[in-house]
Amino acid sequence: MEKLGFLLRPKWLVLAAVALAFAFLCFSVLAPWQLGKNTSTSARNDLITRSVDADPVPISDILTANGFPADDEWRRVIATGSYDVDSEALVRLRSIREQPAYEVITPFEIDGGPTVLVNRGYVLPVEGTRPPDFAPAPTGQVTLNARVRQAEGTSREPIEEDGHLQVYNINPEQIGTAVGVDAIDGYLQLDDDQPGGLGLIELPQTDAGPYLSYGLQWLAFGIMAPLGLAYFVRAEIRERRMSRAEMADAMSGEPDPAPDNEPVPDEEEEFSLPTRREKRARARAASRPTVPSDPRLADRYGKNR
Repeated sequence: MEKLGFLLRPKWLVLAAVALAFAFLCFSVLAPWQLGKNTSTSARNDLITRSVDADPVPISDILTANGFPADDEWRRVIATGSYDVDSEALVRLRSIREQPAYEVITPFEIDGGPTVLVNRGYVLPVEGTRPPDFAPAPTGQVTLNARVRQAEGTSREPIEEDGHLQVYNINPEQIGTAVGVDAIDGYLQLDDDQPGGLGLIELPQTDAGPYLSYGLQWLAFGIMAPLGLAYFVRAEIRERRMSRAEMADAMSGEPDPAPDNEPVPDEEEEFSLPTRREKRARARAASRPTVPSDPRLADRYGKNR
C-alpha cells in the first residue's frame, strides 16, 4: 500500500479527477450526443427516401386532432382550401445554397378542416437584409401538393420589421398567436410549380454525415483516458522502484563489480621501442675507442692509482 501512497498527493488527485471526469463526459454526454444525431439523421433519410417513391395521399388520411404524426414527416399530401393572404409571416436567418434568405409562411384553411401553415418557399433579400417584394398568395380555392413537416422549436419572439411580421422558427403555435389564427401542429412545404409557390426549397441530402464516426471517436477517447492514467501511474512506480534500488546500493558501500568488457591492467612492464635520441646516444657510445687502463699511463698524466 505504501507504494501507491504518492497517488494521494494533490497533483495526482487532480490528474485522476480530470481523466475520470473526461471519460465520464465521453460516455454519458459526448458520444450519446453524436450517436443520437446519427440515429435521427438516419431516420430522417429513411423517411425522405420512402416519400420519394410514395404517391401523394389526401391530407385528411394522415391528419389527426394533434396535427401530423412524426412518422409521416416528408409524406406527400394533397390539400384543397384557400390561403389567408392577410396573415403572413417571414422566417428570417435562413440559408439557401449558402446565401441568406427569407421563407414565406402563409396560413391555409383546409376545406372542411383546420388551418395549417404553408411554407411557400424562399426569397432572397435586397439591399443587404431588406426583404424583397414577392408575389402574394392567390385568392380563392386552390389545390396544393406539398410535404408534411414537423414544427420547429422557438428561439426568439417575433418582430415587426420592413412592414412584415418576422419570426426565427416555423412554430405554428407562436406564428398562429402572432397573426391571429389557430393553426394545427406541423406545417406543409410546397412542391415545385404549386399555386402561391416561390423559390423551391429542395429536399436535404440523404447523407448520414460524420456523426457515427464522431461518436465512436468519443467512445475511444473515453477508454483511452483511464488507460493513460494507468500508464503514468505504472511509470511512476517503476521510477520509484529504480530510485530505491540505487539508493540501497549506495548505502551498502560495496564497490560495483567491474564490467566483463573492462580491460585488466597488466602487472608486467610494458616493452617499448627506443627513441631516436636513445638510438643516437647508443651509437656514439659504441663508436668511442676503448683505452686500456695501464697504471703507467696513469702516473704519466698525474692520476692516482
